Amino acid sequence: MILQDAVKKETVFISTGSLIFLAVMLLLFFLLDRFTPLSVPFVPKVLISGILGYIVAVLNFFWMALTVQKIASTEDEGKARSLMTVSYRNRMLLQLIWVVLAFALPVFNGAAGLIPLFFPSILIKCRGILSLRKGQSV
Repeated sequence: MILQDAVKKETVFISTGSLIFLAVMLLLFFLLDRFTPLSVPFVPKVLISGILGYIVAVLNFFWMALTVQKIASTEDEGKARSLMTVSYRNRMLLQLIWVVLAFALPVFNGAAGLIPLFFPSILIKCRGILSLRKGQSV
């Protein structure tokens, strides 16, 4: 399967935006550590969890984009619905496994692992709002 330009473009947008959000999140963890080191410590597991959460989030988006690309090329509505359902279930399972590991294993920080999973959704919604403000269609 050849990647369509739209999939490449959107994945770059999500990965770049999520990386910027990750940097801001890590900066906030660092600043909170300076003011409340006992309640929000900035330790290596925060960095590791944030990076792994970022990877899971971007991978989840890329997997969804590939599924949409595959569905767009099929004319069978039943098959398309089935592909999307299976993809959604597997992508949610991937995220659930990551969240459980991030909170259950002491080598990770649960909050730092969970927060990046919201970055793609926030980016998509913000871009939609900004394009509507400019009078463009989404």
